[in-house]
Amino acid sequence: MPDAPAVVVDDVQKRFGDTVALSGVDLAVAEGEVLGLLGPNGAGKTTLVRVLVTLLRPDTGSARIFGHDVVTEASTVRRLIGLTGQYAAVDELLTGRENLRMFGELFHLSRREAARRADDLLERFDLAVAGDRPARTYSGGMRRRLDLASSLLIRPRLLFLDEPTTGLDPRSRSAIWDITRELVAEGTTLLLTTQYLEEADQLADRIAVIDHGHIIAEGTGDDLKDEIGGQVVDIVLTDAAQRPAACRAVPDADLGQGDRNLRVSVPAGDALQALSRVSLALRDAEIRVRDVGLRRPTLDDVFLQLTGGDPSATSPPEGTASGTEEGVA
Repeated sequence: MPDAPAVVVDDVQKRFGDTVALSGVDLAVAEGEVLGLLGPNGAGKTTLVRVLVTLLRPDTGSARIFGHDVVTEASTVRRLIGLTGQYAAVDELLTGRENLRMFGELFHLSRREAARRADDLLERFDLAVAGDRPARTYSGGMRRRLDLASSLLIRPRLLFLDEPTTGLDPRSRSAIWDITRELVAEGTTLLLTTQYLEEADQLADRIAVIDHGHIIAEGTGDDLKDEIGGQVVDIVLTDAAQRPAACRAVPDADLGQGDRNLRVSVPAGDALQALSRVSLALRDAEIRVRDVGLRRPTLDDVFLQLTGGDPSATSPPEGTASGTEEGVA
């Protein structure tokens, strides 16, 4: 992997009125790397992306893309990057082909080159059959693929994917993942923000967790999982009403997420000893258990321990009374 970083962020700060969106972010992304940026809503992810793609000026600090300053060399930076935002930016009245040709000309491609690139991308993104249909007839997954295709018209060296699969069904999400892997194999550097922790685990070489405007943890998915401990004793109760009693019987238990409040987990330093201890404690307390077993921590466990929050929790948009950042997810 080349030595020169694709992205260098040095002590970047950004405020919106009294709200601190970024409070001294330091970050580096190597060329050819996929960095997953995780954090609760309002943590600063989208603000950081907007700074890096030259849509926002940082109050203090600096950021460079392939050695070019995002403020003083913004026009150069824009020629090197692509951005797929949280919502598909397509004109519903135009066909898929017309959308891509329009974007190509906006990127200063010749009309002939824009048409050629549009045809190539429609084929690549499995949209050729629908290419001459109005975009308003496209499914959500097709619109996201068209949006991602438009960001590749100029073959960017660095692509920002800001929650690229939000709201998509599993099949469409898998299709976007496959396309993303192809881009990485071709040498594209990716910075991915997502609320789907499985997505970060699947795609990212390295993960950075941002909370309250600064990076609180970095590493591979396995590194972050190892930091919060070894395996976990995972318990699925038969009756959710017994969960408080289960937590009293096993004082170091954590309340799990989902599963209709049936899940309880316990950190397991010594896996076999913890499994035996928990099983005996639940039996003695007459807790009815549907399933019990050992598993490694997931990124969900990492996220909850580091931030104390749910990655999909909502926050009010920028400009509301609370002044929080719009669309930070």
